Amino acid sequence: MGNVTKQASTRFSIVRRSKGQSAVEKASYISRSILVSGYDGQTYRPKYHEDLVHSEITLPPNAPKEYADRATLWNAVELSEKGQKSQLARMLKASLPNEWSYELAEEVVRDYVQRNFVDKGMCADWAIHDSENDKGQRNLHIHVLLTMRPLTENGEWGAKQKKIYDLDENGEKIPVIDKKTGQQKVDKRNRKQWKCHTADSTDWNSRENAKMWRKDLGDTINATNEQLGIALHWEHR
Repeated sequence: MGNVTKQASTRFSIVRRSKGQSAVEKASYISRSILVSGYDGQTYRPKYHEDLVHSEITLPPNAPKEYADRATLWNAVELSEKGQKSQLARMLKASLPNEWSYELAEEVVRDYVQRNFVDKGMCADWAIHDSENDKGQRNLHIHVLLTMRPLTENGEWGAKQKKIYDLDENGEKIPVIDKKTGQQKVDKRNRKQWKCHTADSTDWNSRENAKMWRKDLGDTINATNEQLGIALHWEHR
């Protein structure tokens, strides 16, 4: 008899200030802990706490050590974003096999988060919940809250976007020409202007990444189930 196939449930979303959302509130929710936001002055108190299995923060090596504290990390994120339309964090919610032990789930998720997010430079705040619906059905699942700004080597928040100069066929910068004078334009500080465009500082927003992260989680779950002799294949697509 072959494996039973189950559709994996994974959802990525962006925490947006324009929608009245807060990274501190989301961190409070997933960790089931009381957190105070320095940005909006609110104290966030989660409604539930009994479903929390484990919560942890995993940091890249160039992150300040104090970011291991949840309130410090997410308040730093909030205060680094000045705009009313700022994107504050990326969230992942995904199901895990209910057959797994808590210890195994913690081990597998820690490795998955490290490989896919932290090794790329993100700070990750993650938690495992084990809830039960009114029919008594279990729902072991993870929440991962991820930073969106890269960190510089000295641990400061970097820019989300960078300026890239357009180059001609000889690899030289292309001047911006004033149509009236035929001369290269200069700015108010008398600096020459060159054709350029902006691009994301990282590839973290790429849709291809989301596909890879989903596939990796499905592959990781299937490999673990195979080792345990669980005849359940998770389909990530």
